[in-house]
Amino acid sequence: QVQLVESGGGLVQPGGSLRLSCAASGRVFSSYAMGWYRQAPGKQRDLVAAISRGGITNYADSVKGRFTISRDNAKNTVYLQMNSLKPEDTAVYYCKAHSPMGYDYWGQGTQVTVSS
Repeated sequence: QVQLVESGGGLVQPGGSLRLSCAASGRVFSSYAMGWYRQAPGKQRDLVAAISRGGITNYADSVKGRFTISRDNAKNTVYLQMNSLKPEDTAVYYCKAHSPMGYDYWGQGTQVTVSS
């Protein structure tokens, strides 16, 4: 079982930056693939960025060049650095851990609002 706690969300103006953090419990964090997803009101939850156990990353086309996912296995934490934020980035952002056995664990989400 893995518990995930996101933090770092908030209100930011267009063009601004935020860094989200997702802290994981347990001693096997390094064996999990990690991802950030987002869900806007009335829309489905979509993948934003993911990072494998080995550090390979992939991004949604809408955030390429603006967002960066990274992980610190020593701190059991995955980050999402978000730059050049746009109003359409407004959503609840969720962290997900994917275990080697194929189980998924979700955090509670953190709200990101981009507005002037």
